[in-house]
Amino acid sequence: MYYYIIAAVIILIDQVTKWLIVRNMQIGENITVIENFFYITSHRNRGAAWGILEGQMWFFYIITAVVIVGLIYYIQKHTKENKVMGVALGFMLGGAIGNFIDRLFRKEVVDFINTYIFSYDFPIFNIADSALCIGVALLFIHMLFFEGKQEKEQA
Repeated sequence: MYYYIIAAVIILIDQVTKWLIVRNMQIGENITVIENFFYITSHRNRGAAWGILEGQMWFFYIITAVVIVGLIYYIQKHTKENKVMGVALGFMLGGAIGNFIDRLFRKEVVDFINTYIFSYDFPIFNIADSALCIGVALLFIHMLFFEGKQEKEQA
């Protein structure tokens, strides 16, 4: 249950921040937070990461539904003894559902976090994207450092 609460909190934060952007900013409008590093920029994405597969909504609906079902399955079956994995999957579930809501109701994803890293203009993203990346990183950490240890303890 705890992992679903993580997902729900991420969905809530994601949708509230996107609603604020849509309601208060025009597409392309930019607010400087930290000069030459961090901006709030109203942007829309009709594709996946970096705009790939733009306009392929049915593809995203199907893939996201499969991913959500898979994440729920793994949360139910594999997180009893694997708390790091559960948190990772909760982040991933929240991120997947957050962007799915946008695609379903807006037919595009609202992005607004714009960063420059060593003068590289990183693609604009959102809270759901961040949650997905954090979830994948945690899952990777779990696989590297905890999975083998748990298998040895069970043997």
